[in-house]
Amino acid sequence: MLVVFCLLLAGPLVAGAAEGKAGAPEGKAQAAVATVNINSATVKELENLPGIGKTTALNIVDYRTANGPFKTRDDLLKVKGVGEKTMEKVRQLVAVQ
Repeated sequence: MLVVFCLLLAGPLVAGAAEGKAGAPEGKAQAAVATVNINSATVKELENLPGIGKTTALNIVDYRTANGPFKTRDDLLKVKGVGEKTMEKVRQLVAVQ
């Protein structure tokens, strides 16, 4: 009888813990899916991309200002500081809109 009572009390705690664990990866997955529009992103937003530091972010904004909007994601390769390795890291995280 005592065991049944303890299980009834522990049930909501276990269920709550399971929900918390299940919800965490979903939140991370949603954050990972978000893309950055390279035609409107600020320096700060660009810096959040992997492999993009402040200098490269500034170069992206300067290039965009001087040459107009990017037509494709791969146009980032024209920016000083963005090479193939960096492009591999950000290709799925950037968009051209």
